Amino acid sequence: MRQLIQKLISLKQEGSYWDFKKEWYTSEKKSDLLHDIICMANNLDNRDAYIIIGIDEENKYKVNSVVNDENRKNTQMLVDFLRDKKFSGGIRPIVYVETIFVNDGEIDVIVIKNTFNTPYYLSEKYQGVFANNIYTRVMDTNTPKEKSADIHHVEYLWKKRFRLISTPLERVKYYLEKSDDWIYSSPDVSTKKYYKYFPEFTIEHDYDDYRNGYEFYLFNQTDSNPSWCNINLYYHQTLLFSTGGASLDGGRYFTSTPSTDGISLTDYHGWDISFKYFIKDSLEYSIHQFYYKPDGDEASSSHRRFMECMLVFDSEDEKEEFKSYVVSVWEDHPMHSHDIWTPYIPEIKGLRTEVFKEQYRNVQILRNIFEEFKVL
Repeated sequence: MRQLIQKLISLKQEGSYWDFKKEWYTSEKKSDLLHDIICMANNLDNRDAYIIIGIDEENKYKVNSVVNDENRKNTQMLVDFLRDKKFSGGIRPIVYVETIFVNDGEIDVIVIKNTFNTPYYLSEKYQGVFANNIYTRVMDTNTPKEKSADIHHVEYLWKKRFRLISTPLERVKYYLEKSDDWIYSSPDVSTKKYYKYFPEFTIEHDYDDYRNGYEFYLFNQTDSNPSWCNINLYYHQTLLFSTGGASLDGGRYFTSTPSTDGISLTDYHGWDISFKYFIKDSLEYSIHQFYYKPDGDEASSSHRRFMECMLVFDSEDEKEEFKSYVVSVWEDHPMHSHDIWTPYIPEIKGLRTEVFKEQYRNVQILRNIFEEFKVL
């Protein structure tokens, strides 16, 4: 972030996704703050946007430290500010404040996250910000408060919401979130579905007769015998994405298989602890959620036991931060080992049962540590 903001400052001009302010918005300029955030949230570059506070444009873009700015706000104050504004559909821009030290001065950056929820607009007027006006930013200029953006810019923002400017892979990820809109391609085929509004998108799985191995999480199911498969996503005849899948607990539950990572507790590169995980924003996790149909009974129970063996991260960055945190606290891991139950793992010819037991126990310890990590 610091490098990016310094680069933008060095350009000595504003742009389509960044704006400079000498100081924080006063209480008399709340409508300006709201207007600027909406314009940035609706930027046409399809990326995060930045309101950089503490830069004096009239004085060669020098830093004007915000340390003593009495109007200064933090993330929670901004979130509260947006919460009571009447946004259409109740969908508000995602914002946070990040403080950066530049040239011996302190500046604040309001980061407006890029999302597919455009266009953001009010359903009820707030001071000078009009209801139903759609604002955006062209080059370094915001749409005036009393006007609405040009029609082709408005069309672009709506197309963005419905993924019509997205790649086929981005679109299918969005469609997978609407699992009820997928239909079996034939009454006699239970392995292939298509998206009913755009049937050129299909998902199918076929069983892998050559894979017969075991993973530790299988033994947390009533039936530990695995059935492995390949899951494929297609756009027309083009393969967009492929991942592994598994039919668990005697066919009661079907899911995409998790990824594997590990942690080195020494200077060596080998893993001392391995774990299975999903990243929430990943296509694998979208597929995992797509196939889960809660039935309140068998599938729900199998799903719960499966997730008891997984770590689910918000992002790749969170996963890496968690791995570093584990290294720092692993000396005290016995305190996270309480009340860990290990399922029965039968002897299987050619496999080391003690390895599965260790993997299962370690992931339960990691899950306990993860709960602690999340509240830090």
